[in-house]
This record gives sequence, C-alpha cells and structure tokens, in this order.
Amino acid sequence: MIEIGKTNKLEVIREAEIGVYLEGGKYGGILLPKNEVPEACKKGDLLEVFIYLDSDDYVVASTARPLVQVDEFATLTVAEVNDTGAFLDWGLPKQLLVPYAEQRKALEPGQRITVRLYLDNTGRIAASTKLDKFLKNDASELSVGDEVQMFVVRKNDIGFSVILEDKYWAVLHAKDVFRTVRPGHKRKGYVKRLLEHNKIDVMLEKPGYAKVDDLSQQILDDLEDRGGFSALSDKAKPEDIYQQFGISKKSYKMALGSLKKLGRIDIAADGIHLK
Repeated sequence: MIEIGKTNKLEVIREAEIGVYLEGGKYGGILLPKNEVPEACKKGDLLEVFIYLDSDDYVVASTARPLVQVDEFATLTVAEVNDTGAFLDWGLPKQLLVPYAEQRKALEPGQRITVRLYLDNTGRIAASTKLDKFLKNDASELSVGDEVQMFVVRKNDIGFSVILEDKYWAVLHAKDVFRTVRPGHKRKGYVKRLLEHNKIDVMLEKPGYAKVDDLSQQILDDLEDRGGFSALSDKAKPEDIYQQFGISKKSYKMALGSLKKLGRIDIAADGIHLK
C-alpha cells in the first residue's frame, strides 16, 4: 500500500522521456522526474522514494529525503507567511504548509518551530504546531528501564520537555543531562520513572550505568556524533588524539579503558565502537 508523506519502495514499471513511472497501486503510475532517476535505472528495479503531492496535487515521487515524514515531529524554519498560512523549509522544493487553524500562535519568517506532520482531509501533507492532539495520555504500555527514542521539544525550568516514540510527553531533568541536548535533537533515552497522571521522567543513560567523567563523556559524545564509530583507537598517533581532544595519548587510553570496563564501548582493530 502506498503511503503518501512517507518513504516507499516501488517498482519501475515503464520509462519515459520525462522520467520513469513507478507502480502506484490505486494511484496508477507515479512519476519520478528524470533529474532524480538513478543512473542505469531500468524497468523492474525497486527504488526507495518519498511520495507526496506536487503543486498541482499530482502524486509524485522523489529520491530526495525530507527532514521529516508524516506522523513524525521535527523542528523546522518558517520560510514565509501569506494568506494561506505559514510555509516551512523541510528539504523539498514544495514548502510545507502550516494552516492558520493549526497554529497555536502567529508565526513569522525565520522562526524555528516544532511541528507534527499529518495528512489533511484531501490527502495533502501539512504540519501543525498543536502537538497535544497527536499524543497519548495513557502510558501504560511503558515500563521503567524501557529504551525509547526522544525528540527534544523545548527547554523548561527543570530541564527539557521531550516526546517519546512520537506518542508521549515526558521530562528530561537537567540533573540527568550529561551531554549536549537542544530543541530539535533526537536522542536515545530510557524511562526513569512513571508517575501519577501518566507523567513520565526519562534519562539519557541506561538505569544502573555508572556515571563517567568529563573526558569519557566527551569521547561518548564524539562517538554518537560520528554514528557510533571512530577510527581514533588506543593505537592512534598522539598528535591525532591531541588534535581531536586536546589531551595526551596516555589520558585517552585510560579513558577508553574505563569506558570498555563500563560496557560503553568496544575496542576493535578498526577503531572504537559505541555499544
């Protein structure tokens, strides 16, 4: 089944001068424009494409990846505002509309806002700043210690308001923040407490993990930013270590040893892997 506003894997069913057509089920052949067709693409190939409605409301495909898909949250920049609503940059040529009815307060160009994507009653992709109506009040399916995906919405007096699994509000307390966290960030976290009235506290570290010192945390943050791997192993050149962290090779090796004992990293022949 084709899902508008999401990435789909579709088969090439025919070629044309303007691009290729993909099997679109009830939508018929869906055009992937010529300038986005992969080299050597042919009939029968399966392509991963994002499906959306173009300016003329035709269902079209794109190999570009927007910053967010339908049923997800994201922090985006307002590009312009007109009589229809506010329009956001989201990585595709056709900007994303936030209708006036879906704005909690008036928006201005250049403003960074958190939105949820949805399909309106005509099948068009739109965004809303009214986040509460997309979230659940019942957190009974969660348990303390559960690993969750967090989306950081905003800073508050006690830490950060976050959304878990695109479903629940939760609080990440400042005392549990040991790495850089900003609105718009996506982070892995863990359920710390389930409180009355379905309130949820979360933390960045797995419950029971020992806290690490500043240098070790710096190494963990660097690994996370690199997608979980760094070639800067305990056998790296001292000058490379100093350039990256401003420390001696001895201090670096001691920190790596500590992280390995804590079960936070693996040290392999090709480098350091985040566990």
